[in-house]
Amino acid sequence: MRTVRTIAEVRAAVADGRTAGRSIGLVPTMGALHDGHLSLIHRARADAGLVVVSLFVNPTQFAAHEDLGAYPRSEERDAELASDAGADILFAPTVAEVYPHGFATTIHVAGITEVLDGKHRGAAHFDGVATVVAKLFGIVAPDAAYFGQKDAQQVLVIRRLVRDLDIPVRIVACPIVREPDGLAMSSRNVYLDPASRRQATALNRALDAAQATVTGPDTGATIVLAAAHSVLTEAGIDPEYLELRSPDDLTELDTIGDGALLAVAAHVGQARLIDNRILEAP
Repeated sequence: MRTVRTIAEVRAAVADGRTAGRSIGLVPTMGALHDGHLSLIHRARADAGLVVVSLFVNPTQFAAHEDLGAYPRSEERDAELASDAGADILFAPTVAEVYPHGFATTIHVAGITEVLDGKHRGAAHFDGVATVVAKLFGIVAPDAAYFGQKDAQQVLVIRRLVRDLDIPVRIVACPIVREPDGLAMSSRNVYLDPASRRQATALNRALDAAQATVTGPDTGATIVLAAAHSVLTEAGIDPEYLELRSPDDLTELDTIGDGALLAVAAHVGQARLIDNRILEAP
């Protein structure tokens, strides 16, 4: 695997791959790689001839009160993991390379960024995500890009970005990867002390409890949400949000219908965690 730092370098490396007739797969990450990230790299490796993994902690998607300074960073470890998983190129630019002096453009995806994480983290969060992903697509020009379903709202935002701007990239959403006890893998799990780590498993158990209430498409949101809230309350967790939304456009749902996204966010110990489940009628 080759590590490159500049836009010119990664473009040249990708151009060499295209000349050789290889398709390009991109896995955007902020580092602190775990098995969830590695599953994306494995999928890209299976699909693409050349796999590019970006490693960039994007400052524009962090609010002033969030954990930009504390976000876990370990490039040497990440490079080893990415290489072992099958990456060909690690693109690890500086902030100045991505946002040079005078950078003044922001992309805003309207309609699906005002709810859930957009409501609680602020509109600037998804503006930062959309802008940096658009830049990565412009720099690497991948045939396909791979994202984790744990960030379900982010996946929808990126799909809308690609659709609206006619960017020729296939977006591949890969399943959530969980710890043996059900906790969704996240780079922020390192913030959890042992007690908080045990408490955090309630998020997935709440999703399980909600799914267990679904008896048909007419199952109401009130029943579903009450089951999930009960598990969280018992674990001492007051969710930032717990909502039943359309998996297509994030409109709020009253019933399961043809399928519903149950999304949750909560502060557990020192970590802010998110999780979700697509609920379907049996």
